[in-house]
Amino acid sequence: MSDPNALDAQALAPYLEKHVPGFRGLNDIRKFGSGQSNPTYALEAESGRYVLRAKPPGELLKSAHQVDREYRVMKALKGTAVPVPDVLHLSGEDSPIGRMFYVMAFVEGRILWDPALPEMRSNEERAAASDAMNRVLAALHDIDIDAVGLSDFGKPGSYFERQLSRWTSQYRASETETVPDMDALIAWLESNLVPDDGQVSLVHGDFRLDNMIFASERPEVVAVLDWELSTLGHPFADISYQCMQWRLPHDSGFRGLGGIDRAALGLPGEAEYVAAYCRKRGIAGIDNWVFYLAFSFFRLAAICQGVYKRALDGNASNPEKAKTYGQAVKLLAGLAVAAIDKGE
Repeated sequence: MSDPNALDAQALAPYLEKHVPGFRGLNDIRKFGSGQSNPTYALEAESGRYVLRAKPPGELLKSAHQVDREYRVMKALKGTAVPVPDVLHLSGEDSPIGRMFYVMAFVEGRILWDPALPEMRSNEERAAASDAMNRVLAALHDIDIDAVGLSDFGKPGSYFERQLSRWTSQYRASETETVPDMDALIAWLESNLVPDDGQVSLVHGDFRLDNMIFASERPEVVAVLDWELSTLGHPFADISYQCMQWRLPHDSGFRGLGGIDRAALGLPGEAEYVAAYCRKRGIAGIDNWVFYLAFSFFRLAAICQGVYKRALDGNASNPEKAKTYGQAVKLLAGLAVAAIDKGE
């Protein structure tokens, strides 16, 4: 059985030479093993190294896998305080691979997978890397959306109400069994929805360690990747989403910081990280933190359920890994319910 994610190099090469400035001599295509949503490929060519990111094959949920949105936001952020790769070309749906894709420049550096940052040489480096992520997130939420041409990138206002409705629908559309904690979580979120406070920022939607490239020799973020879920929304959705890692078990598939002696590694605690973000943005603090955190767990659980359903349907980018996502839904929903019950 042929791999539905495989790309036809013979059909693709002449197209890239025609549409990507300076591209010539495609030598090799290698699919990255990580990533469950939009399959991503390293392109080796005589003219250099590139990355191609495509919609997955097969039937897709409505509003998912919008690679054109990723392309647009990265193009808009070029030259701002938020580092992004250079985007070079966006295809149409009628591309040589039969689905939409975009090409961007390859960024040299490190992708780090373990939030305990074992690759860093000292506590000072780990602290600096954590602060670098914090600084980029604060800078993202302070982007002038009108100035970068993204004022129509999402609907302003009622962000959590709309997101809760959207991800509940996505979850129900891909539901494969009843998860009691997930049902309880959805009911609590609907009953405890925070009132809209008028804050609107560009949000990444999946802001976490392994969606960033760090410089090879410095604790500095040189590119933020994977903008598929970006939109205009509430900045506290991003900061609470990233802070899930403090609560996720380190020995789970999510490689969280739960159970890790963070102080011994020079890493901030959750409250310390949030306080640093607030200082950088000049805000006093974040009220209703449990709601934002519970919402983030819910949203990630809904995303994982979609990945799991695609795996069962045979459309996952990384099928074997995707099947473990069914258990992840239960873990995430359980952690959210625990935070609600504890009130923090």
